[in-house]
Amino acid sequence: MTRRGEPGTASATHYSYELYADAAMAAGFDAARFGGPIGALLAETQARVLRDFVAVTSETTVLDVGTGTGRAALTLSAAGARVTGVDASSEMLRVARERASVERLNVTFAPADAHALPFPDRSFDVAVSLRVLMHTPDWRLCVRELCRVARHAVVLDYPARRSAASLQAAARKVAEQCGARVEAYRVFSDRSVRREVARHGFEVRRVHRQFVLPIALHKRVGSRELTERVEHRLAALGLLRLLGSPVTVLAERCASS
Repeated sequence: MTRRGEPGTASATHYSYELYADAAMAAGFDAARFGGPIGALLAETQARVLRDFVAVTSETTVLDVGTGTGRAALTLSAAGARVTGVDASSEMLRVARERASVERLNVTFAPADAHALPFPDRSFDVAVSLRVLMHTPDWRLCVRELCRVARHAVVLDYPARRSAASLQAAARKVAEQCGARVEAYRVFSDRSVRREVARHGFEVRRVHRQFVLPIALHKRVGSRELTERVEHRLAALGLLRLLGSPVTVLAERCASS
């Protein structure tokens, strides 16, 4: 993400910089996002999809952009990749380094902005960015940077426009316009994401959709067994393919680019 006030950046001010720069937010992020039975399901699914999408060897180099507390970076490092994680928030990076130390994983963490990554073209085999595009000031610029530094593949995720997330996103946008301090995230159509990666020589090869019903609803109910049973039935009806969110995609560089 862009640092506030940095010359030539996409936006001088944005809620995400203040929000994630907060020490209390960083310290409590994992518990808020991945705590409880549904949070654990989210974390396990994210790790499984990453390991499935990224064919890791001891020579695989990965850049995790907007690494936050380092969850994706640590997952891929544990699988054997050589991982660098970058984020605009020093507080989030502090938590990530602590987690890496506890888990005895060798990950390089450094401050950097998703809109202007300080790395040469094609300097990593894979670029990963999770839960960033929905919040960043200029998502297209971030996609361009991900594709620029990736030699072979990009993994990113987003809340789908054709999902329950659209209703929450709309409500938050209204609240923001009324002066509330909220994360007024954006939602995406599959077509817009495919079109944007294609502009930079990549093609979406694999797609994973997680839930039909809102994550907030699953968390409120708090039953992993019920969530898995209900979502399995909705998927069997074809609703996951149509309405599933969040969406994680693997885009690979085209042979001609």
